[in-house]
Formats: sequence, structure tokens, C-alpha cells
Amino acid sequence: MYSPVTPEVVSHLTQLVGDENISTRQSDLDLHSQDQSAHEAHAPDVIVWVENVAQVSRVLAYANEQRIPVTGWGAGSSLEGNPIALCGGILVSFEHMNKIIAIHADDFQVTVQPGLGYKDLNTQLASHGLFFAPDPGANASIGGMLANNAAGIRTVKYGATKDNVLRMQVVLADGRIVEAGSRSVKQSSGYDLVHLFIGSEGTLGLITEATLKLAPIAEHMSAAVACFERVDDAIQAVVAVRGSGTDPAALEFLDAFSVGSISESNDLDLAAKPTIFMEFHASHVGVLEGILNTVREICQEAGALNIKTTTNNAERLKLWHARHHAYETIVRRHPDQKFYISDVAVPISAYPELIAFIETYRSEHNITAYALGHAGDGNIHICTPFTADTYRSVYDMNTEVVEKAISLHGTATGEHGVGIGKSRFMKMEHGLALDVMHEVKQTLDPNWILNPGKIFP
Repeated sequence: MYSPVTPEVVSHLTQLVGDENISTRQSDLDLHSQDQSAHEAHAPDVIVWVENVAQVSRVLAYANEQRIPVTGWGAGSSLEGNPIALCGGILVSFEHMNKIIAIHADDFQVTVQPGLGYKDLNTQLASHGLFFAPDPGANASIGGMLANNAAGIRTVKYGATKDNVLRMQVVLADGRIVEAGSRSVKQSSGYDLVHLFIGSEGTLGLITEATLKLAPIAEHMSAAVACFERVDDAIQAVVAVRGSGTDPAALEFLDAFSVGSISESNDLDLAAKPTIFMEFHASHVGVLEGILNTVREICQEAGALNIKTTTNNAERLKLWHARHHAYETIVRRHPDQKFYISDVAVPISAYPELIAFIETYRSEHNITAYALGHAGDGNIHICTPFTADTYRSVYDMNTEVVEKAISLHGTATGEHGVGIGKSRFMKMEHGLALDVMHEVKQTLDPNWILNPGKIFP
């Protein structure tokens, strides 16, 4: 189906991007053969580091003409094999396209290139009193966040990546450069192409520029941590806080295994019990104190064993540093094992039933699994260590949890994307809508050169 990458192809690509922006060295190919998931590595045949949209356009037009597969690469921090070049071919890296093009401070907007890390972006925006709210934890590239519709701990207040994008520049499979959306906050003109490309994982086009919505940095922030004896109590507190009108900026659930791991590694003095982490933002300290009083009452009524609150910024950052690095902490506890990482999401009303299902399945099948996630928007991550002998049981658990989430009117993936591991659930979740997606793909990429092997089973 696809043409091989021959020396002639490499020579032509070199003419398009320059000798310094291309590599077939095995060390480079290996570094770009795998993301942070446990999916099998697949090396591309050649890596092209693009520096501008014109180069992207020329590379895609040539690849489409020659029928060579193309996979986009941001930071390689994804968790579902999304940027793995399953069919080899050309890997287009956006690592050099990492600039802020313009800060529109008065409009609470910024226009950026796709290779810029979101943490690096927020560091530069801080002097303007602004920040880009979606927070996936790792220093993911903006392009990767757009391609996966990344979310994170602040989704409950600020929304996912898709809720914070106004316009994008996208290069289609045949090299055409498309401008989708505009910098106007209100848009009602034609099809919503921006949200068609967001979450498409590089299967419909490669994003080369985006204008993002920004939010003002809150003047006052607080953190609250409440631990419970029972998972049911913790989850009921999550639902109650979500519906209390306190408008949490973050509302996270961690099971006892996860809390024990991060507490020990980060000197947090937290009991190894089901726990919820919360953050609240306000423009006045008095408002913040009122919110914390309400949250204390909610957690106490739900049976909290202990509630800690702080408005001290250093203490708040220490807590969230531990939460952001929970995965790395868990991995260190199982140094000789790989990890199966899965995420699903359900309506908040179904969250207690989903968590109860996970707890019961884990116990009945004697599986070591860490459950933690963005409870405020119904998202849960399951991190399960495995060996060659235990892989099948872990795989089966993931299958059962995904099917349970879909049965609860949820989704196979809340923020990690479909990638390699979730494509088998697409028909179950989407039914005939998957056929429509196939038709869209066929229209925009008739030769199926863009990130083949992803999304479609």
C-alpha cells in the first residue's frame, strides 16, 4: 500500500528542508520510535525537523504524491501510542517550531507554533498575568495537546484544550494550507473545522499554528485535601463539591494505593486512604475563605477522616507537584515492570458506579492497579504494572473497565486519545458515526498517509 523510503526519497526531502533538518541515524530513529506508553516501539524510516509551514506543505505534498506515510511528532509525552510511526515512513517533528508568534494580551489570546511546550508557554505568559489553562502535567507540546484534545486537572473549571482554541492553521495531506476559525470569540460562520481537527491525532492534517484562549492568573488560590475511610464516601464528596457552586479549579480523586505512594515519596504526611485533592481560585481572600468553609462542611458530612486546607502558595505547589508526578512515583515502586495506562470518562453522576466497578474488579481478580484522575469531570486513570505473565489479566481488566464506562454513557478515552490501544472500542462507542469519520478521513486523506493505524480499528 505504501512506498518505501529510498535514498532518492531522502535526497529529495533534504532538498525540501535542508541537510541539517533530516536524519536517518538509528539513534535519532530510536528516540522517536516510542512515546510514554507501553505500546511496542516502531521506528520511522526518516525524521524531518520542519521550521515553517512552507516546509510542512512541501513535505506532505511530496509524501502524498509518492504514497509515503507521515506521522507528526510533538514532545513524545502521549500515553496511547498516538505518535508512534506504525508504518514507518516520514516522521515530521515540530520540535523546532516552538515560538510564540504573538501575544494578544488585551484579547486574552496568544498565537503559537505547535512545538512549544505548554509549560514553556505559561512561563512566558506569566509576565502578562495570563496563562493557558489546560494542564496535562507533562510539558506536552501545544500541537500534541491539540491533536489529542488534552485536558488535565483544571478541566473542571476551564475546559479541555478544545474549549480554549479559536483558530488553527492546518496542512492537509496533499499540502494545502487551511486556515480554520478566527480570533473572534464568537463565531457562527460555516462548519466548525477547528474542532474537526482537534482530537484527530494527526490523521486529517498537521497543525502548524494556533490561537489559544487565555485566562487571567487568579490573585488568590487555595488547596484542600480530604481523606476518607471508604471510596464511596470520597466519591460522594466529589459529586457534592462539584454541585455546590464553589467552582473548583481542580477536583482530583486518588485511591489509597496512589496516595500512599505520593505521600511517602514527597513527604506529605497523608494517610494511605481514598483522598480528594481540590483547588479553588478567587479574586478576594474573603471569597476564598467562604469557599473553603463550604468545602469543609461538605467533606465532613461525607465522612472525611481528615481535611487540610492551605492558602500558602508553596504548600499548594508541593501538593500539586506530587499529584502531577504521581505516575513517575508509582513507576519507581515497580522498577522491573511495564505499565498499562488507561483512561476513561463518564458523566459525573455515574462516577461512583464506575469507581465501585474498578475497586471490585481489582479486588476479585487480585490485580495491583492505581486509580487516580480528574474526578470533577468524570475522568479516571488506571495505572497497572504488569509482567509477561500478568499482561493478559491486566489487558482484560482494561477491556472490562472501558466497556463499563461506555455502558454508563461515557467514553473509552477522556483525554489520552484513541491512539493504538483504544481503536478496538471505536465501533462500540460510536456505531454508525465511525463510518462518518471514515468518510471524512477518506475525503481529506484519500491515500491514508497521515498517521496510519490510529483511531480506526
